Amino acid sequence: VCFFVGLYYNVIIGWSIFYFFKSFQYPLPWSECPVVKNGSLAVVEAECERSSATTYFWYRETLDISNSISESGGLNWKMTLCLLVAWSLVGLAMIKGIQSSGKVMYFSSLFPYVVLVCFLVRGLLLRGAVDGILHMFTPKLDKMLDPQVWREAATQVFFALGLGFGGVIAFSSYNKQDNNCHFDATLVSFINFFTSVLATLVVFAVLGFKANIMNEKCVVENAEKILGYLNSNVLSHDLIPPHVNFSHLTAKDYQEMYRVIMTVKEAHFKELGLDACLLEDELNKSVQGTGLAFIAFTEAMTHFPASPFWSVMFFLMLINLGLGSMIGTMSGITTPIIDTFKVRKEVFTVGCCLFAFLVGLIFVQRSGNYFVTMFDDYSATLPLTVVVILENIAVAWIYGTKKDQISMERGLEGCRECVDVALWGHISLAPGWWALSLSSHPCSITSLPSPSSASSQAAEKFLFYPTWAMAILISLILLASLPLPLVFVLRQFHLVSDGSNALSVTYKKGRMMKDISNLEDNDETRFILSKVPSETPSPMPTHRSYLGPGSNSPLEMSAAPNGRYGRGY
Repeated sequence: VCFFVGLYYNVIIGWSIFYFFKSFQYPLPWSECPVVKNGSLAVVEAECERSSATTYFWYRETLDISNSISESGGLNWKMTLCLLVAWSLVGLAMIKGIQSSGKVMYFSSLFPYVVLVCFLVRGLLLRGAVDGILHMFTPKLDKMLDPQVWREAATQVFFALGLGFGGVIAFSSYNKQDNNCHFDATLVSFINFFTSVLATLVVFAVLGFKANIMNEKCVVENAEKILGYLNSNVLSHDLIPPHVNFSHLTAKDYQEMYRVIMTVKEAHFKELGLDACLLEDELNKSVQGTGLAFIAFTEAMTHFPASPFWSVMFFLMLINLGLGSMIGTMSGITTPIIDTFKVRKEVFTVGCCLFAFLVGLIFVQRSGNYFVTMFDDYSATLPLTVVVILENIAVAWIYGTKKDQISMERGLEGCRECVDVALWGHISLAPGWWALSLSSHPCSITSLPSPSSASSQAAEKFLFYPTWAMAILISLILLASLPLPLVFVLRQFHLVSDGSNALSVTYKKGRMMKDISNLEDNDETRFILSKVPSETPSPMPTHRSYLGPGSNSPLEMSAAPNGRYGRGY
């Protein structure tokens, strides 16, 4: 799962890098439609004029997108270079290791909060920001019945908290033995919640401003239509309320005029082609995924004073967030391989990044955006749901909640909450199965349309995946889930080791029975017959300490007077 996510996630970082460097100019290149010279005449690009400048820049200048996933269109060299830069940054960060990446994390984690607070303050000062925030807190209960909403909510939780990802386990392996994991889990959950609320306030404040701008544009365009109908005597001047001033037409005045015309001209109203221009309609236009950052936000920032500054800050924040996430994602790939096979970290990291870059070239074709959406929708959500459910079952029902509670209490002073037993064993499994059933719902795989694209008609349209793309889509889900049954079968028949070289012990009649099946003869001598505790080597890697029940130091050996080892490690 980490590999699949890393493949397409770094492409998004590449897009952010492209927009970041494009932001160092005024006016911003996506603020106006390009002008095309037609002989001696200079005309605005027709496709851009029919859509918008930001939409045109995203689909034509940035992605240079093809009309369908079946049309490759060749590599987009600008995005290919940006992807190479993104993988180079990730590779350098990974080679430096956890110590340096931890320092980087301080900046990459705190800087986005500075930017978000700045955007929130600036957004609240914008006209229409309150409309967006009120829209955010207005519940729409009918949406709660849509399975797609719950599937996307599950995806958000997985990505925001890192549930099921190997990166969380990889980072946790560097913790001290007495690390308070309960406190960390609770703290991370609350920080994530408040961060999500903060980011959503920023988004809806900006979207409220954008909705007001678009609504005013709609009013102006339709007012010009009405003036044309009045001048051509299609409409009577008696239909216009006396207090309406076309030179200073407000949205409220237009709504009143619109209702009067619709009532009087009911039979021929559709022929007039007038729009209602409701602010609610603009707010209800769904913006999600890449469209939120690269279309909606970029369009709103063109109306900000000093727009290049805000654009630079915004995309620098996205790059920081992306690199922080990629470090965790790559750790979920590199840490298990390096620890298991003892390969050189630098060599493996460079090779992994190079291989991922070459495979990732599929995402920087002209049809690459379709593959990004395919991977984003299907390569992680369902496999992660399965992983999290099985992790929960393993801890709660196989290892046992009581055993886990005892183990954690011996390592920690403060995690004695009995609520964990109920949460792990019962409560958290119910929504897990529900999420699994929603994720595997037929509409999630067979009938979900492909990503929208700007076609030659300058409109976004939804296309269904062809048969071969559906085969790739299903293969992604199967490949990401395959290690679970495969490793289980291999270990069940002892075809592979369980990866542990630690000395496992059992107790029988007050004596310690040792299992040294995974140790060499010399290792047995070192581990069992060492006289001095300080000379006893740890069976675990140096950055991880192993502490058995009832011990205060790793592999603390206590010799009994009769020469037999007593009860302890």
